[in-house]
Amino acid sequence: MTRVLPEVVTFWRGPLDRLRQTCLRSQLAAGHNVTVYSFDPLPGLPDGVGNAEAEAVLPYAFSERLRPPQPDGSWRDWTTLQFSDFFRMRLMAQGAGIWLDADVLLLRPVEIDPALPFFAWERPRQLGNSVLYLPPNDPIVAEFDALMAQEELTPNWLSLRHRLTFAARRLRGGSKRLSDIRVAIFGPAALTALARRHGSLRHALPKRSFYAVHAEPKAFFDPSDFSALISDPAIVGLHVSPKGRGGETPAPGSLYAWAAGRFDARS
Repeated sequence: MTRVLPEVVTFWRGPLDRLRQTCLRSQLAAGHNVTVYSFDPLPGLPDGVGNAEAEAVLPYAFSERLRPPQPDGSWRDWTTLQFSDFFRMRLMAQGAGIWLDADVLLLRPVEIDPALPFFAWERPRQLGNSVLYLPPNDPIVAEFDALMAQEELTPNWLSLRHRLTFAARRLRGGSKRLSDIRVAIFGPAALTALARRHGSLRHALPKRSFYAVHAEPKAFFDPSDFSALISDPAIVGLHVSPKGRGGETPAPGSLYAWAAGRFDARS
């Protein structure tokens, strides 16, 4: 088995808050080359982090297949999250590297076997896609390619529950866009269903690898004893999921304050 230190890639819209800046610096500090794709210049991009044109990966116009923009051209509610679900799959198809959300704090380098999928359990029965690598020829990548070739973005792996929800909405005269059913309809649930279909679940790392604080932002932002988290060799990184707290000043005694002291240029 050949293990390599991959390029880190991600997508972002708008200014980067302090948390994301700190996380991107942690990815650099772990030894990775890091590139953030965007449609516009990114204020606050840390030194050493590359910036690439998103249009070359997935055209801006694709967002209108998810939902129409606001009158001023800005994206509505879930568009950014769902666009990024497709964007990361296009990066996988291009062999660009490993996707890390901009709020993934790395505690150590991520090494992968380029021939095998790399992801982790986020919940007992659901994979996360905040940390994702798939070989370009992976069948999950091919499934997303086929989906994007459709006029309507309706996955063939959609669960019965979501099919019934969608059908009921259409009968009531509601939205005819599947993207309006659930914010993560093309995200972790889709990845889990496809990994199950193609026998990839066996490659999933334990939840602790990247999602030890994912559902508990207080464990990151509030003062606590976090020594077990940063000393555990099984924890490669932490997907923070800040829930609107990304612009906060790190609280003394918090894991965030420790991370800022280690990676933040302002500390």
